[in-house]
Amino acid sequence: MEKKILIIVSNANAIGPFKRRTGTFLPEVAHPYAEFEKANYQVDFASLSGETPYLDALNLAGDPDNLKFLTGKGWEDMQKAKKLESVDVSSYDAIFIPGGLAPMVDMPENPLLKKVIAQTYERGAVVGAVCHGPVSLLNVKLSDGSYLIDGKNIASFTTEEEDNYARADVPFDLQTALSQQGAIFHAAEPWSENSLADGKIVTGQNPASAKGVGEKIVVLLDAE
Repeated sequence: MEKKILIIVSNANAIGPFKRRTGTFLPEVAHPYAEFEKANYQVDFASLSGETPYLDALNLAGDPDNLKFLTGKGWEDMQKAKKLESVDVSSYDAIFIPGGLAPMVDMPENPLLKKVIAQTYERGAVVGAVCHGPVSLLNVKLSDGSYLIDGKNIASFTTEEEDNYARADVPFDLQTALSQQGAIFHAAEPWSENSLADGKIVTGQNPASAKGVGEKIVVLLDAE
């Protein structure tokens, strides 16, 4: 049976006191999308509000996977992302949350998103996120009251990377926040590839890690 993946994207387009423009970081959605497409998965999009999401890093459109996403079905479908509350997430084999600074705005506390992630994990489906996308895993509590990420091996955008990227714009430090909820945090050299799977949770550090996150999700799903 064809595997189904739901990509959940932010609706934010500005962040911080200086209203820095933001959105989903193009390669962080396009590179995993390319892996899912190669695996012949059904890929659907949802956003928190159901409004048209935004893309960041369009200056990277020269990359083949980015260009294919922009000019093919990927961006077309992402613009028509359904409102998360109207989606039957239980019908998907995996959910994936790409980064960009946008998730730092609307994903740290969203109650429905937290519920969806917990339910997806507890039914044995795959949960993936990359760069700032793992902010979606914050404050997710399982049915036993524990934090989802407690004791899990996790990667995300690091403190060192943030210090040289958007420290003045983000509301908090993601690496610190994940670690405070019990994540075993894995930080590689800034901007180097770093993706890892801990059971059915797959995370990556930065844009260079997005392809690896996509590949690891495919490995997990193809093994089922």
